[in-house]
Amino acid sequence: MNIKNYVVIIVTVLLLTFTIGSSVLNYEKALKEMEVNLKERSLPLSIDNIYSEVQKNIIEPTLVSSMMANDTFVKDWLIHEENQTEKISRYLESIKNRYNMFSTFLVSDKTNNYYTSKGLIDRVKKSNPENAWYFKFKETPENHEINLDFNKKLADSLIMFINYKIFDDKFHYLGATGIGIKISYINEMLKHFRLRYDFNVFFTDKKGHVVLSENEFNNPNKLMDIKELNLANRDLVFDNPQLFEYKKDGKTYILNSKFVKELNLYLFVEAKLDTFTGEVRKTFIFNLLTSLFVTILIIIIILYTIKIYNKKLENLASYDSLTNLHNRRTFNDFFEKSLKQFKRDKIPKSIIFFDLDDFKLVNDNYGHLVGDDVLKRIAAILKLQIRDSDNIARWGGEEFLILLNNSDLEQTFDIAQKLKNCFENDIELNNLVKEGITASFGVSTFKEDDTIEKIISRADKTLYKVKNSGKNRVEKEV
Repeated sequence: MNIKNYVVIIVTVLLLTFTIGSSVLNYEKALKEMEVNLKERSLPLSIDNIYSEVQKNIIEPTLVSSMMANDTFVKDWLIHEENQTEKISRYLESIKNRYNMFSTFLVSDKTNNYYTSKGLIDRVKKSNPENAWYFKFKETPENHEINLDFNKKLADSLIMFINYKIFDDKFHYLGATGIGIKISYINEMLKHFRLRYDFNVFFTDKKGHVVLSENEFNNPNKLMDIKELNLANRDLVFDNPQLFEYKKDGKTYILNSKFVKELNLYLFVEAKLDTFTGEVRKTFIFNLLTSLFVTILIIIIILYTIKIYNKKLENLASYDSLTNLHNRRTFNDFFEKSLKQFKRDKIPKSIIFFDLDDFKLVNDNYGHLVGDDVLKRIAAILKLQIRDSDNIARWGGEEFLILLNNSDLEQTFDIAQKLKNCFENDIELNNLVKEGITASFGVSTFKEDDTIEKIISRADKTLYKVKNSGKNRVEKEV
């Protein structure tokens, strides 16, 4: 594996580690902050808001029911005027209309008569299961209760009854009175809490029995049924808000509670942590995917940049930067392969070794920039005149070497002669140097026992023979 691949792998690993690591750390931090915020701020604040809503929607009917039980008119009527049914029906009607209740009622303990705003409806009897609530309530030590029940006398609807006991001045039991609220309204209120706050709201008594909850929502009948809470055989007796946390089916739930003294019930607000961390999770996934996309894009850019620079480095290592011809090192590789190929298949190969005549004078008289332009033009002519299957190299300074495949000594001589004429007659070269540009050429061909050094040495000797005998000629090896 080359160093380029190592660099790419290291950069990729570092970028992915940083990207995934930072995303996960930020996600964990955001989850922790969300959980703390839910427990310490959102839930307590929400339960207070819900409690305020409860006060407005449930406690008011409770206070109305309490007021009815303590009304001297009701007490006097039960003691002295129960035979005047019209009076109590008008009273119950006025309370119902004034406070917009679904129903108002009164039960006399002396006669067991059941009164509503419509007058005497029925007489409660122990033998009637529908009346069991009254006799059970009568025997309880509490002076009020909340019941959820179907009542055929009230459109066979599920009604929440808020019942209060009535006592005379000497605390003798006179009967019970209260109001009824359609549970559909309460259900809508609890549903509103769930939809608005994403909380499941329900009420329990001190034994943990769920007495009020959203009827379409799957709540337990008893708080103790939630085994993960570990509340078995415990009464819920606490005055201050309590926070419970439990896991069920792999999900974390947070349960906050508050005692509603006016109702003698516990208000529970349950939150599923996933509901509140869902957005955090979506943000995490989005950020992670975005980071991975950016990381991959950066890696692609790095790969592309490395490829470009690698190509430039390879080009600098293989080509002459001025003429863009092969340099000596690269040419030697081609030379070695060609020599092996020649010895294998015996197809003729030859070289042309030439040197620009008096090139130092060009640099001295016209400057190095003109000299560079001359070298560039020579390279351009060579590329035009020499086949792509052959190889050209700038051997050094003003020296050039050409390796010709499938070319014997005579053919190579003719090509060298053609190049010599091209240099002399090139308009661009003559415009650069008014004296013109000429070159001296030495030509040699491959032999059976040749090495690279021998071939070049013969061509070099032939070239210097030309140099020493007047220049601007092509000479073949002897």
